Amino acid sequence: MKPIRIGTRGSMLAKWQAEFVRRRILEVTGVDAEIVIIRTTGDKLQQTPLSQIAGKGVFTKELEEALLEEQIDLAVHSVKDIPTEVPSRLCFPVICRREDSRDCLVAAKGETLAGLRQGARIGTSSLRRQAQIRHVRPDLDVRDLRGNVDTRLRKVASGEYDAILLAKAGLDRLGCSNRISEVLTPEVCMPAVGQGALGIQARLKDSEIADALAPLDDHETRQSIVAERALLGALEGGCQVPLGAWARFERGELAMDAVVCSPDGIQYIRQRATGPPEQARELGQRVAQMLIDAGAREILEEVYRQRG
Repeated sequence: MKPIRIGTRGSMLAKWQAEFVRRRILEVTGVDAEIVIIRTTGDKLQQTPLSQIAGKGVFTKELEEALLEEQIDLAVHSVKDIPTEVPSRLCFPVICRREDSRDCLVAAKGETLAGLRQGARIGTSSLRRQAQIRHVRPDLDVRDLRGNVDTRLRKVASGEYDAILLAKAGLDRLGCSNRISEVLTPEVCMPAVGQGALGIQARLKDSEIADALAPLDDHETRQSIVAERALLGALEGGCQVPLGAWARFERGELAMDAVVCSPDGIQYIRQRATGPPEQARELGQRVAQMLIDAGAREILEEVYRQRG
């Protein structure tokens, strides 16, 4: 195989993820790869809340364009950043084995969520996290916080925020697990669809690359992601909706929990179902319908209306 060009965003975490994929490809194929940094819309507009950035794929669009224009051969994405619709000429030959999918709290003084003072300032860029934290602690001053992981950690260390919320997998990958004050269970904060998993995107026509990378694909993670993304698609959700879902294998079955929560945290709908792993898509669609029947559509439509 010819040398492979791997496209990635330029953040420290994104580069770690691309380097991880590069090493795994070298192990499996013996072919080394070049890492190509590409700035995405989400990276260029660091000060703008994600909910205010127009369009979908704010962290993936430019990478997909580079793939289609053959400037790169693969793109590495955090699965939680991938829109429900992807270009028809692209595919995901590999979904890497999922790391910890949970969210976590990093507090300035090491407090837990329950231990934070009343009215404490807490930062996160995720509407999903904001909504669920307001549901549990409506007294907190929850604010939008953008920036790379290291930037956010500095802001909590400086006292600008009492605490911040981040994906545990990202801190683990960067060797910053010692900064975690509390790992939040899915009962407190349901993870984002695809959180903790990496997807390797390629051109559909490049079957040689896809075949060579096949050993990197993790079946259990892929089935879990299929279920979660089927739910996201059925609810017509995107990366910035107050929706969380977690599918995983339990005793040979695929189990799935999902939550839709109003941005103010007052309305909270949670559903759970199980099914055969080979029916992952159907499971996701079934849980989505359960949420809709319980009133989730009205919550999401109100979110879209508020955005204009």
